[in-house]
Formats: sequence, C-alpha cells, structure tokens
Amino acid sequence: MDKKTVKLFDSELKVMDILWKEGDVQAKHVADILTKELGWNKNTTYTLIKRCIKKKAIERSEPNFMCHALIPKEDVQEAETNALINKIYDGSADKLFAALLSRTKLSAEEIERLKQIVADLKCDD
Repeated sequence: MDKKTVKLFDSELKVMDILWKEGDVQAKHVADILTKELGWNKNTTYTLIKRCIKKKAIERSEPNFMCHALIPKEDVQEAETNALINKIYDGSADKLFAALLSRTKLSAEEIERLKQIVADLKCDD
C-alpha cells in the first residue's frame, strides 16, 4: 500500500488525460489534440511527454512514438485529493466534505448517494 506518488503539473495532466481517455496513442496524436484544444505548439507537447516519461508516468514504445500511461487516473486523483486535504483543510477530510457540501444545492438523489457512500465506509471499518 506504500505507493510512490508521481507529482504531475497541470500541463502534464493535460497530456495524461488524453491517454486515460483514449488509451495508447502516438505522441503525434496527443500533440494534434492539444494543438487543437489549447493552441499548444507540437514541441511543447513533446517536451511534456518526455517529462512524464522521466517521471515514469508514461512509457514510450516504438514504432511511431507510442505513449502508454503507466499510472492510473484514480491514483493521481487520490494523491491530488490527499494533497488538497493536507494543504488546505489541515488533513481533515470532513472539513473538505463540509466545504464541498456547503457550496452547492444537492438533489435528493445526490443526498441518498452520499448517504450510501458513508454507509459503505462504515461497513468497511
């Protein structure tokens, strides 16, 4: 359970998000998408892919500079959530939860789903 988390910056997450959505693709495909969506230069995308490779977040294979995500999106989400809780909410998940709930009007269905999540957590103890 002692996973080493990889710290990814927002720009690197844009690259990873494409791999998480589309699976293994060529670096050129990633660059084409980010050029179209964000106006990035191809070289910018390739630099970010290479940084992710160094961080062991992406694996490169040949032919055609294929990119494969080595870390699951869920691991990154968990690490980012934990970092947020520790940085902003003094390590208290219930403070984060309270802040999120106070910002929005929840439907009856959403409230029931949240109750089920809490009930499931109680069962795991």
